[in-house]
Amino acid sequence: MRSPLPLLPALAAVLLLTACGSEAGTQNGGVGASGSTPRTQVTQPAVDGVRITSVTIPSAASPSASDGGLVKAERLPTGLAADSGISAAYEVTNSGTEALTYTVRFDFTTSAGEVMSNERVTVRSVGVGRTVRGTVRPGELVPGSSPVTTVKVGEVTKVPADEAPTEAGVCPPSGVRVSADDGDAAMGLRVVGLILENCGDRDYTVDGYPQVTLLDEDHKPIDGVKIFKGSGGISTVTGFDDPPRPVTLKPGERANAGLMWRNTTGFGTAVDVPYVRVRARSDAEPVMVTPHLDLGTTGKLGVSPWRSTPE
Repeated sequence: MRSPLPLLPALAAVLLLTACGSEAGTQNGGVGASGSTPRTQVTQPAVDGVRITSVTIPSAASPSASDGGLVKAERLPTGLAADSGISAAYEVTNSGTEALTYTVRFDFTTSAGEVMSNERVTVRSVGVGRTVRGTVRPGELVPGSSPVTTVKVGEVTKVPADEAPTEAGVCPPSGVRVSADDGDAAMGLRVVGLILENCGDRDYTVDGYPQVTLLDEDHKPIDGVKIFKGSGGISTVTGFDDPPRPVTLKPGERANAGLMWRNTTGFGTAVDVPYVRVRARSDAEPVMVTPHLDLGTTGKLGVSPWRSTPE
């Protein structure tokens, strides 16, 4: 049976902060340390330049910092909802050599490590040597669920500011917006969709395959992976082996392509790809997306041609 190429929604909604210097920002209504609920300063190691600096968790006992970048409280009421008053203040510091855009996943967990909420925050254009500060709150917590006792930095990705995907509602000067979806997985097969949107005011034509470069944590090209135009024999997935053809997008229209691989392992070294640089066509500006390709030891990646997205 031929599997359809999935087209999943774009990445989860994120808070967007523009950072020209040391600034402050908030998510979901801002700081939660008002009234009688204390905000406790904490000391914990940074994760890729991101550090939680204080935490607000309603409790009869004061929260305290623990090892491993966690923030814990001794006791919490159960059944907390979205207005629980839980929040974490954080700071993002760029110690690199170029302006970066960060995407951070914050995990709100129980004392047993169960994640009750994870929130993604995007902090844009953090200049070299600059620090941006903000506050993050959990999403809605189901009444009666286990109480949140821990806030931690779960994952950090960072891309050059001038290659970061633009947020929804903002059209780059090129007039086209490139992004990646959350992907799909079945029986070891992985597929991530690339989305090309014409957000400009004139037609935009692509013909063939998106150009992709696989990058490591330092944004350097990864060797040892063969990139195929089409499925490369990885699997039979609808659209991957279709012949390429010109696709002209009118303003507001979209096209999609896909990346396909298997994450099986055998002899050799497994390859992890945290970043992919994408060009919609040879003369397009590069966009760096973060689908995190866990290629295993297969050393193969299939790329489908662009095709128009049905309305």
